[in-house]
Amino acid sequence: MARTVAIGIQNFGDLIEKNYFYIDKTSFIKEWWESGDSVTLITRPRRFGKTLNMSMVEHFFSVDYAGRGDLFEGLSIWQDECYRNIQGTYPVISLSFANIKETNYATTRKKICQMLVDLYEKYAFLFHDDATEETNREFFNRITVDMDDADATMALHHLSKCLCHYYGKKVIILLDEYDTPMQEAYVDGYWKELVAFTRSMFNSTFKTNPWLERAIMTGITRVSKESIFSDLNNLKVVTTTSDEYATAFGFTEEEVFTALDTCGLETEKADVKRWYDGFTFGTHSDVYNPWSILNFLDTGKYNTYWANTSSNSLVGKLLREGNRRIKEKFEALLQDETITTPIDEQIVYNQLDENESAIWSLLLASGYLKVLGYNRMELLEFGEEVQYELTLTNYEVKRMFQIMVRGWFKSTDADYNDFVKALLQGDLKAMNVYMNEITGIIISNFDTGKRPSRRTPERFYHGLVLGLLVDLQSKYIITSNRESGFGRYDVMLEPRNPEMDDALILEFKVYDKEEEKALKDTAAAALRQIEEMGYADGLVTRGIPKERIRCYGFAFKGKKVLISN
Repeated sequence: MARTVAIGIQNFGDLIEKNYFYIDKTSFIKEWWESGDSVTLITRPRRFGKTLNMSMVEHFFSVDYAGRGDLFEGLSIWQDECYRNIQGTYPVISLSFANIKETNYATTRKKICQMLVDLYEKYAFLFHDDATEETNREFFNRITVDMDDADATMALHHLSKCLCHYYGKKVIILLDEYDTPMQEAYVDGYWKELVAFTRSMFNSTFKTNPWLERAIMTGITRVSKESIFSDLNNLKVVTTTSDEYATAFGFTEEEVFTALDTCGLETEKADVKRWYDGFTFGTHSDVYNPWSILNFLDTGKYNTYWANTSSNSLVGKLLREGNRRIKEKFEALLQDETITTPIDEQIVYNQLDENESAIWSLLLASGYLKVLGYNRMELLEFGEEVQYELTLTNYEVKRMFQIMVRGWFKSTDADYNDFVKALLQGDLKAMNVYMNEITGIIISNFDTGKRPSRRTPERFYHGLVLGLLVDLQSKYIITSNRESGFGRYDVMLEPRNPEMDDALILEFKVYDKEEEKALKDTAAAALRQIEEMGYADGLVTRGIPKERIRCYGFAFKGKKVLISN
């Protein structure tokens, strides 16, 4: 009989004691312990079992769970006698930054300090004993939410010392979701302040801490060493391209198919693979997202479970405000094509606004993209550079991005839908009315707003292309900025059924007062470019009559648009 599939249980003890569905990942304990690494940073996409595994490690090693070997009976780690002997024998400091998602530095710092206060209250007995040194009691009394940076950044260091002296063993420190505040700091503009605070805390906790036995940090990204890890030369970094712990986070295909069999869903294997397979860690492929699999086992229904567990605000911001090249590559991804780009696994958040490869690196680390292969390019000045071939991870991710693109037009949903309808019907007057309604409201959404310029319409029209791609892909083959004739057209919609639908070519131009007297001249210039550069030639060659090819020139002047044909 299948066990109950409980959703959202992140406490290992609760999961085991209540006999909920669980896939044994305790081999991670042995692999990590035998590695001998002092401080291990493991990056995995969200909802990949990081928190549950950290809870598992805590339940295994912590003196708080001494004598609780029953939690591990029947699991792989309990087969080894030497591990049975060390269960519950170490002081463990466990904390998580998962809920630190604030819009300013002051509140973020306060929440971290409150977390430290809570830890000190848990171990208050260390400081109230008669044998406790006066200096330790004084430090305990200074641990408040309003403590200064010196005490806050040394708090874990000092707590490690007191625990080590009390138990006679060095401590294990577990820090889950270390980079959550970092992402919020980037989005909300307090990156530098948080980096300075965090660097000092991490240095005293993980580097200059003689009372530290081992430590694990988990997160989604590997924040650049220069940012917060500059002093941590003892850090072992395990990313999604590493072979270590490849099957410890996420479900393997064998584990997923066995679970489907147990739950009476064996006929769904092919569709489950299409929706939720695709993650690769190191050289181990066919890894599934646990959150989506658990929800499918619970409901038996397909949905974007993993993609819906967060707002995806950072990803949406980077893609929506990205330049032409970013949107063109995103367009290719939405059409199940691949892109090629260098990848840097050290995410430099303050470069995301200007470094295209940093954006694709973030999407790869976050689980939205997967690596199909790579090759090396010889660069004369800098040696070898690895070029990665990337594609969307699976159908769930594609659906999530389609929903995201539709959301970009949500504020003008009715006008956008009416524009698309008018475009298909060839109603030029209605196209002009609805397009001006759209641009008047959302054109700034496709630009950062920091330096509004002539490039803003370019960002907008590539966003528009993505919108058309999502809504019309079943009726049209939609391409943009591709070669045809003697130039590169902006947007082409080639009908999948030429006998039923016309082909469409759209050309976008920004008004230039030095070259055109009025907006209608700009639109006319766009139409001339379509004709002179022979953009329709490819369509004619493929058998579409010229009279079934409609051409439109879009002229931009600020947020005003004029469309001509």
